[in-house]
Parts: sequence; C-alpha cells; structure tokens
Amino acid sequence: MQPAENVDFNQISPVVLEEAIANYLKKHPEVMERALLSSGFLDKLATKEDLRLLIKMMDKRFEAVDKRFEAIDKRFEAMEKRFEAVDKRFESLEKRFTFMQWFMGFGFAFLSILIVLIKFLTVWPHP
Repeated sequence: MQPAENVDFNQISPVVLEEAIANYLKKHPEVMERALLSSGFLDKLATKEDLRLLIKMMDKRFEAVDKRFEAIDKRFEAMEKRFEAVDKRFESLEKRFTFMQWFMGFGFAFLSILIVLIKFLTVWPHP
C-alpha cells in the first residue's frame, strides 16, 4: 500500500475508501476507541437511569404546569359566577321594565279612553 502522502483521495472511489477504512479499523480497534473517547460522543449517551431521572423531572414540571392551569381555571370559574350574577340582575331589570312598559301602556290607554268619554259626554247635547 502507498503512503498517505502520495495518494490523491479525489481519484479513489468512495466505496473503495470506505472499505479500506473499515478494514483498518477492524485490525486496529483501539483507533476507533480513541476517536470515540476524544470526541466526547460516549459522554453524550444517556443511561436508563439518566432517562428515568429526566422523565421524573419532566413529570414534576408538568404537574407544576397543571397546578397553574387549575388555579387559572378556578379564577375563570369565579369570574363566570360573577357574570352569571350580573346576568340575573339584568334579567330582573328587564322583567321590571317590561312590567312598567305594559303598566304605562294600559294607563295611557285608560286615560285616553277616559278623556274621550269626558269630552264626548260634555259636548253631547242633553235633552
């Protein structure tokens, strides 16, 4: 095999280059081991215990968020009760105004009829 300094890697096909590297790493596994250790790749892998701790932390955070939403829901329920109370007040006012409207309508009708009768009886000639 030629020394690496004299080889033009652009002229070697990627398949041949890949096979050569794979064969070299099979013969010298310590090279791959050194490369993995120096890259920090193995440090980034999580163990099952790491994953369990991560899941527990996430569960705690979700529980805290759920509690916040429950507090917000309680606030909205209180506001909804207030709006319902105001709505009931407006309904009672509407009933009162409806009663007053009918009462005034009948009162004006009665007065109009009474005025017409009085005018009719006072203008009408009596024998």
